[in-house]
Amino acid sequence: MNDLPRSMRSHVLRGMSPEDILQWQNDWYRWARDAQLPPEGDWRIWLFLGGRGAGKTRAGAEWIANGVQRGTMRRVGIVGATFADARSVMIEGVSGLLAVSRGADFEPSNRRVLWANGAVGDVLTAEEPDIIRGHQCDAIWADEFAKWSEPQQALDMLLMSLRLGKDPRMMVTTTPRAITPLLDLMTMPGTATTKATTWDNARYLAPSFVAGLRQRYAGTRLGRQELDAELIEDNDAALWRRDWIEKTRVREAPPLVRVVIAVDPPASATGGECGIVAAGVAGNGHAYVLGDCSVGGATPDGWARRVADAYEDHRADSIVAEANQGGDMVEALLRGPAPNASVKLVHATRDKRTRASPAAALYEQGRVHHLGAFPELEDQLCHYDGEGKSPDRMDALVWALTELFPRTRRALPRVRVL
Repeated sequence: MNDLPRSMRSHVLRGMSPEDILQWQNDWYRWARDAQLPPEGDWRIWLFLGGRGAGKTRAGAEWIANGVQRGTMRRVGIVGATFADARSVMIEGVSGLLAVSRGADFEPSNRRVLWANGAVGDVLTAEEPDIIRGHQCDAIWADEFAKWSEPQQALDMLLMSLRLGKDPRMMVTTTPRAITPLLDLMTMPGTATTKATTWDNARYLAPSFVAGLRQRYAGTRLGRQELDAELIEDNDAALWRRDWIEKTRVREAPPLVRVVIAVDPPASATGGECGIVAAGVAGNGHAYVLGDCSVGGATPDGWARRVADAYEDHRADSIVAEANQGGDMVEALLRGPAPNASVKLVHATRDKRTRASPAAALYEQGRVHHLGAFPELEDQLCHYDGEGKSPDRMDALVWALTELFPRTRRALPRVRVL
């Protein structure tokens, strides 16, 4: 129906009875776009790459709901990055399972969805791959795979659990990121891929939202990835490589000798992004990135409070803040919510790429580990080549590693401790 010209759609609708219209409205397969429908042919994994708001969640929920209704899906795996993600988006979201399924009931305490016909959906999380062991399914819907903290381990466990019924299948919905597990999944035998952009679904999004996205992100690397659903691989001119991050990623950090919160304040007071990264160093001489607490659109008081919260949450020893943009103001802002913190102001005297080189070398040596996944930070690291928008998260990370590894301070000759 959506593929018909507007005038033809109006003509068809005028000839339908109210009952026909209601039935049509409830029949996803009559009006979904081709990319939102299961691919033809013999496949085991349906990989749906979509931009933000492209209709990935609706496609996944409808695929499960249809299978349950037809009786081909009796034991379903519902897998999100975290339980909160699975609940708020995949189950209770406006396009989630409860919205599109008939006779579905969610039991949060049991982490499962029950359908009236006896089908059961187990809610699993990618952050705990070992918990997937023991489960068995005839269908699995896995959402936002590219942001999972343990994508490869979780995928391996899911594939081993996909063993019930005559034709068990999995659907993976995600905005693409050039991580090794996703690249491998795309080329895995039995994988069929469809793709949709944000613009494909624009008629169901707020016009102001779509216009704002076009104005700010159209044509940018971030826009191509997050809106056009393009798989943007490493920038050959960037200092970091995703493989360096993937190979050293960890789920737990050892006892840390020192923890710092590094801050790259926005250049203006009108709500630019403030880079805030928590990192620590262990007795083995390795650094561990503990959190990306960066915030966009916050007032100066807002990002200062975010820094203070990170300082407390990570039990940090000190705060390191770039002071090129108004050192006195930065000092005063941080002193408000964190009066007892040890604060060090640093001044950049070289360009970003030069300052970042020693930090990138630590990654190449395998001496920096990410505690989980930090998609926005990692994208900045692997994209920035010295051109374009200032990478605030990357800058904050560089300041943190420079503080934790004193030998890198040759690029930071001026430091003032408060």
